[in-house]
Amino acid sequence: MDLVAEADAAVRTLNVEEARALHNSDGVIFIDLRDIREVAKTGKIAGAHHVPRGMLEFWIDPNTSYHKPFFAEDKTFVFYCAGGWRSALAAKAAQDMGLQPVAHIAGGMKAWLEAGAPIDPPKEKGGAE
Repeated sequence: MDLVAEADAAVRTLNVEEARALHNSDGVIFIDLRDIREVAKTGKIAGAHHVPRGMLEFWIDPNTSYHKPFFAEDKTFVFYCAGGWRSALAAKAAQDMGLQPVAHIAGGMKAWLEAGAPIDPPKEKGGAE
């Protein structure tokens, strides 16, 4: 928990209202770090990119064969997970790699759902993401 607290202090933390105000902005990309099973169960924030936490650094780094071009865009990256711990750590790692600006959502997907904010619903069984 010390690492999470350090990460929270080092990166911008958004509450749900602040995140909703940024949602659908051209200059913002939401990044869902949760496991594919979590996404399958609850859906994801509408329009978010699903980036498995274990691949984040590889997808950000333009020098790997795993690099995803959306990470090279001049955007604000808003990370989230289920409750805000993994996203704090991931946002800090991304920031340390030079990705800027970054933020994460306090309370994660749980807070987003409780606020009734827009989601892409879970895919039907057998459907690809």
